[in-house]
Amino acid sequence: MNLGKYKNLIFYITTIAVFSCLMYYFIIEGQTLEVKENIVANTSSGSTWENFLESFKTNLHHPLALLLAQIVTIIMTARLFGWICMKIKQPTVIGEMIAGIVLGPSLVGMYFPEFSAFLFPKESLGNLQFLSQIGLILFMYIVGMELDLSVLRKKAHDAVVISHASIIIPFALGIGLSYFVYQEFAPEGIQFTSFALFIAISMSITAFPVLARIVQERNLQKTKLGTIVITCAAADDITAWCILAAVIAIVKAGSFTSSIYVIIMAIAYVFLMIKIVRPFLKRIGDLQAGKNTISKPMVAIFFLTLILSAYATEVIGIHALFGAFMAGAIMPENTKFRTLFIDKVEDVALVLLLPLFFVFTGLRTQIGLLNDSHLWMTAGFIILTAVLGKFAGSALTARFVGINWKESLTIGALMNTRGLMELIVLNIGYDLGVLSPEIFAMLVIMALFTTFMTGPALDFINFIFKSKKNQDEPTHENDSKYRVLLSFDKPESGSTLLKLAHNFTHKMNGNKSITAMNIAPVDEMHAYDINEYEDSQFQNVIETSHDLNLEVTTLFKASTDIESDLASITNKGHYDLLLIMLGKSMYEGSLLGRLLGFTTKIINPEKLLNTVKGKGNIFNNSPFDDFTLQILDKTNIPVGILVEKDFKAADKVFVPIFNLSDFYLLEYAKRLINNNNSQIIILDAAGQIRNNIEVKELIRSIEQVAPNHITLYNEKKIEKEFLNSQDLMLISSKSWKNLIDTKSLWLSDIPSTLIISNP
Repeated sequence: MNLGKYKNLIFYITTIAVFSCLMYYFIIEGQTLEVKENIVANTSSGSTWENFLESFKTNLHHPLALLLAQIVTIIMTARLFGWICMKIKQPTVIGEMIAGIVLGPSLVGMYFPEFSAFLFPKESLGNLQFLSQIGLILFMYIVGMELDLSVLRKKAHDAVVISHASIIIPFALGIGLSYFVYQEFAPEGIQFTSFALFIAISMSITAFPVLARIVQERNLQKTKLGTIVITCAAADDITAWCILAAVIAIVKAGSFTSSIYVIIMAIAYVFLMIKIVRPFLKRIGDLQAGKNTISKPMVAIFFLTLILSAYATEVIGIHALFGAFMAGAIMPENTKFRTLFIDKVEDVALVLLLPLFFVFTGLRTQIGLLNDSHLWMTAGFIILTAVLGKFAGSALTARFVGINWKESLTIGALMNTRGLMELIVLNIGYDLGVLSPEIFAMLVIMALFTTFMTGPALDFINFIFKSKKNQDEPTHENDSKYRVLLSFDKPESGSTLLKLAHNFTHKMNGNKSITAMNIAPVDEMHAYDINEYEDSQFQNVIETSHDLNLEVTTLFKASTDIESDLASITNKGHYDLLLIMLGKSMYEGSLLGRLLGFTTKIINPEKLLNTVKGKGNIFNNSPFDDFTLQILDKTNIPVGILVEKDFKAADKVFVPIFNLSDFYLLEYAKRLINNNNSQIIILDAAGQIRNNIEVKELIRSIEQVAPNHITLYNEKKIEKEFLNSQDLMLISSKSWKNLIDTKSLWLSDIPSTLIISNP
């Protein structure tokens, strides 16, 4: 019997021992076969430590090791600067662009030349460039897929007029600008036409992905203005990339006449993609209808389409990125299908590969070349021309077609956003030798400036026109209704919180107001499917409200900083109670986790920063996750945090009172009795209620209104059966912390629990 118990261990030891001896035997015998004079001993006169160091240095400079070190450094730096920009209400792409410049010769290369030479030696830049180009191809594929061509067809009209005006006006100004800077800044041997065309297209581009994110963040997607702007940007993107393809063809051929064959081939390519490839892909996409996954053969077909399309345009002479963009644009228009496919591509393209492009651009950007006032004045003149052409051109055209001044200026500010798309154009120009290092640096600064100014410009426009009411931040200062705001991240959570809100307000009739809010990370949505995303998020809430015959106001917002936006809406909306779900680990949401996308379970870096500032302890000993802690810290109304354990209704409610500061819970118990006929059991855990006249009077007044609905419990020991019989436990945040700290035996048996924190 004992032998059977240890037979696996005996077999394991025997197998290892026998085959180890066998290997040793063959090695010893094999050494006898060596011809000694032909064997070169790999020995060195140095010490073992010196040999190790030499080997270690060699490994550090191995191309693969160097590339991996570059990728790690780039991703961490890009995420850090992206996070900083997000916190100051700027698009993360600005931070990633700045990260590229910081790692380049403009900062790290200037002040830490040895480190820069070690991490980014010239011989390694080829690998970095090819990887970044793969990232760009995948990114342009996503951009193409995010364009909703059906919206473009249905809602063009004024938008196309504005879009094309926003291209032709800055394009003309760009050619005019080229006239003044050509002799000083054009590379030797470059024709004026080629130089002027690239300057002009760099003035004309709009960053559709960044613009779409800003529209979502500001909740403009459902407005007429939002529709016009998205349509303008889509039309702008398609037109600009077609013009860029023609410009590249002309630059490579040397003249328009010489480029005619390339342009004819490009037109034939576009015709083939639209008339033959697109219907073929649509038939394949129809096979996907109703499914939640995409099969590997289908993924292979679409990736082959992407690669072949990019290859075709590169061979034709209009750049692989146009082919990637075109492949995305002709993908099947099924929203669910595109969402599934984008999710497969997006993380690798945007998180892993695209930051390499920003840094590669940064390595080319030598701001130090702008070393006198004349050069900086030229850069300022370029920025002025870009803003005048795009901002003013779009705004004045919008005003001409009948849009009011506020919306016209808003359109101008949004269309002036250049972002990553500008860097792509500039790098193509640099690779073709059309742009010199000086003009390249100036145009990169222009791209940064025009993207950065979008947010402040929109805020300034709103300030000028004194738009006091914001549709996602309602105010009810003169309203006596009891207002409950519930905020959820998952549809089923919204339904649960709505049931809880209903228990607190059921019999209040017209004296209540319930708002269900969903704030979604803007990066998880795509411009073309945001309405469908919103509908799916609120579907459970709407169904539950119909079941309860309850009127609910829904509020949806896309955000880059969920905690701050939730707190802002809560405080400005004058709500009486905020309900949220405790759905995260207490270790999630740390600074490092947000930067890199993973959770750290030992030390919370955000707590580390607070400790350095004297605001907290290094270890996160809170019973709440960082998200909940920030909400509690930033809101000025009571917050109810639900720990959900299959909550259905609050018919039987348990309220433990551990100290005098917990007595505010009785007001919520009273509300449940009045509105839900709940049976309340109050546990006098510390024996303080029977000695407090005020609290006893409050309980007596509740009993007079609703006899037999409130019971005072003096038992010292709470049995598991009792806890299992309750529907809900009301507890203060302080007492909840004590339960967590003392590892109370209750925690495994408690029912759904509402932790109520008073501000």
